[in-house]
Amino acid sequence: MAVAPETAADLVYQIFDLQRAVRCVAISSTRGRDTGVALQGVLRFVGEGESRATKLAARLGVSAPVLSRHIADLEEQGLVVRRPDPEDGRAQLVALSEAGEGKLHEIEQQRTATLQGYLQDWSQSDAEETAKILKKLAESLKDSARATTAGSTETIPTV
Repeated sequence: MAVAPETAADLVYQIFDLQRAVRCVAISSTRGRDTGVALQGVLRFVGEGESRATKLAARLGVSAPVLSRHIADLEEQGLVVRRPDPEDGRAQLVALSEAGEGKLHEIEQQRTATLQGYLQDWSQSDAEETAKILKKLAESLKDSARATTAGSTETIPTV
């Protein structure tokens, strides 16, 4: 069953509203910290495992030069390390340093505590259901974006 246009429009509005709220919370919780919101996002993705900078840029939806600046900032802070990719000497692999792992853990604990504070009037089941629905939404959007990026797999018959 397809989603009605009015429902899709409301969902778009709610997603943008959620993005604004999350951005405001993130900005207020990072004031005075050495690692801003953008760098924290990069740190989070790097924390998923060593990978090529180009792959990280694609996952984050930023250009290679933008990611390069973020990686340089994180490297200067001692939070990430770079090394040449053994499969392609022109490419670089990026990973968290030991300090980066500690910093990421600290950031995630702080974000968890902040969110717990904001959700004090929520039930455990409401939080679990919301997490489940958000995960489903994210997966649907990622799958659609990947399909669009990859192009259609349909073959066009020739006459």
